[in-house]
Amino acid sequence: MQVLLIEDDERIAGPLAEGLGRYGFDVERVRTGAAALAADEPDMVLLDLGLPDMDGIDVCRALRQRSDVPIIMITARGEEIDRVLGLELGADDYMAKPFGVRELVARIRAVTRRARPGAIAGTGSAGDAAPSAAAPATVDTAQQVGPLAIDRRTRQVHLAGRHVALAPKEFDLLAHLAEDPGAVCPRQQIVDQVWDPNFFGPTKTLDVHVAALRRKLGDPAWIETIRRVGFRLHVPEATGTTGGTGTTEVSGTTGVPGTTANTGTTGVTVQPAFEQGQDVR
Repeated sequence: MQVLLIEDDERIAGPLAEGLGRYGFDVERVRTGAAALAADEPDMVLLDLGLPDMDGIDVCRALRQRSDVPIIMITARGEEIDRVLGLELGADDYMAKPFGVRELVARIRAVTRRARPGAIAGTGSAGDAAPSAAAPATVDTAQQVGPLAIDRRTRQVHLAGRHVALAPKEFDLLAHLAEDPGAVCPRQQIVDQVWDPNFFGPTKTLDVHVAALRRKLGDPAWIETIRRVGFRLHVPEATGTTGGTGTTEVSGTTGVPGTTANTGTTGVTVQPAFEQGQDVR
């Protein structure tokens, strides 16, 4: 997918273009409104409102008058009047800085699905694959790991037929560990893939989410801690199945940041300070 990034701040544009590139997007960056209006029509426009030569609102209006290309505004203007004005002028979505790359990718995909049904937003990354438009709706996409069923398409988890309610980030963590059941996933790799390579949150955020998953799965043995290395998904021996089995069918997912995780030991709810990945300011 060709993405036109209209952003004059190099501190934002560089990391943002690099992050989107990891998800398979082809990013063209311009610094001014005039350059944006002169560029070839892309598949998606990411538009900052604070441009050096003209207001981003005017760029949005001009783009919308000549094209139906999806437009997502990315700006430090977070007031309601700015959001309403941008959306009324034809923007498809509005993101106030700071935000995470994973959230932006999720919004790009959501806007693309609405604007162009059947289109694939990017190629995905690190275990993410876009769902096939030609796949029958009845195909079972759930991955089976012992009695644990993980459906990435619907983001549903069942254990021995019982639905397990997970927070968004808990599901992302479980899905990552399940990509290779039985294999050890280093802590930093998990943080990079489930959160973001530039995650600046509390160091114990991962441990909090692991504890919550163990509690919800009903047996701490499901997730084994490998001291000073990381974690691995392991089917408890009581199930009579080894942890290395299971087939992998990965459908596209959007990493929606989680908000709350329960430690499962004290009953205290823990609010991670920051879970949105790369901080774009």
